[in-house]
Amino acid sequence: MNETTQYAELLKPSWAPPSWLFGPVWTVLYAIIAISFGTIFYKAFTKQIPWIVALPFALNLVFNFAFTPIQFGLKNNFLASIDILLVIGTLIWALYSIWHNVPTLRWVVYVNIPYLLWGLFATCLQLTVTFLNK
Repeated sequence: MNETTQYAELLKPSWAPPSWLFGPVWTVLYAIIAISFGTIFYKAFTKQIPWIVALPFALNLVFNFAFTPIQFGLKNNFLASIDILLVIGTLIWALYSIWHNVPTLRWVVYVNIPYLLWGLFATCLQLTVTFLNK
C-alpha cells in the first residue's frame, strides 16, 4: 500500500487538504530548505558561523526525513506526532538561532516562513489525525 492510499484511509478533519497537494507543497519547501539550509551548512563548514548555530538545522532535517517512514512505514500516528513536534521545534530553534546570532543571514528566516507556516499547519493536522485514529 502506498502513502496516498494509507493517507486516504485515515480519519481526518474536514479541513485536511487532499493527498495530491502534499507533493507540490513539499517540492517547493524542499527547494527552499536546500538553498537556505545549504547556505547555513556551507557557512558552518567554512567556519564563518559556529556549528552550534547549524545544529538545529541538522536536527530539523533528521526529524523531517524521519516523518514519512514513521507515519507510513511504521504506521504509527503517535510517534509521527512526536516527530512533527520535533520538526517544528527545531525549525523555530533554527530560525531563532540565525536571527539572534547571524544578522547577515536573516534572509534564511524570511525564506523559511512558508516552511514554518506549513509545519505549523501540518503539526495541527497530524495531532488531529492522531486523536481521530486512536
